[in-house]
Amino acid sequence: MPYRRLPNTDVARLRALRIAFEKGKELPPFDLAYTQSTLQRIQSFLPTFEKILMETRQAYNLQVEKSKDFGKVLRKARLYISHFIQVVNMAIARGDLPAAERNFFSLSSDQKNVPLFNTEAELINWGEKLISGENMRISKGRTPITNPTIAVVKVWYEKFMDTYKYQKILQKNHARAQEKLNVLKKEADEIILAIWNEVEHYYSSLSEDKKRENAKLYGLVYVLRKAEKKKLEMLVQSANGETA
Repeated sequence: MPYRRLPNTDVARLRALRIAFEKGKELPPFDLAYTQSTLQRIQSFLPTFEKILMETRQAYNLQVEKSKDFGKVLRKARLYISHFIQVVNMAIARGDLPAAERNFFSLSSDQKNVPLFNTEAELINWGEKLISGENMRISKGRTPITNPTIAVVKVWYEKFMDTYKYQKILQKNHARAQEKLNVLKKEADEIILAIWNEVEHYYSSLSEDKKRENAKLYGLVYVLRKAEKKKLEMLVQSANGETA
């Protein structure tokens, strides 16, 4: 026998509420399979649920859209910071700069490898160190590092910081909207359960098939159990074979 399956996604919840609400609008109270108090509850709740659901989707979509721009700027900033350190190391390897020059950038004198910038925090940290260190070098009369210059590095570092901060704002906006939606989902589930219980009770005097047939008009969903579904498929295949 098919069993009732309550909605488990936001889209399914919204669909269930809308179908039930449409029934409440088109039928007079004495023909409606659920109570007027439940109808009032739907009418009060549905606009808020729709609004928060839309806001959550918009916040998520904007975050995803802007994350592509953020990724591009992140890669570019990482590239310039890495190249700047490589240029310093090559200048030291050629003898153009003393090894101690690395100390300006919080690197040890014998550190020939480029530090890792796997995380955003590491990139922020090393960007600050390079900009601060090169400014200190120049203030002491040292020849500026070129190709790239620290000015170019700084441009991409600041672009990265701007997009990074914006991305964090978008993440917070989405998290805030999602938190509101999570609270409303609990109420949506309570309302849907009340609707479905009342509808099934209203049609309880009918046969099971007839009850389900009428209840489906209010958005109730019935599904076959796995064994029942398999049995039905076998019957259909058998029927098709007989008619072939």
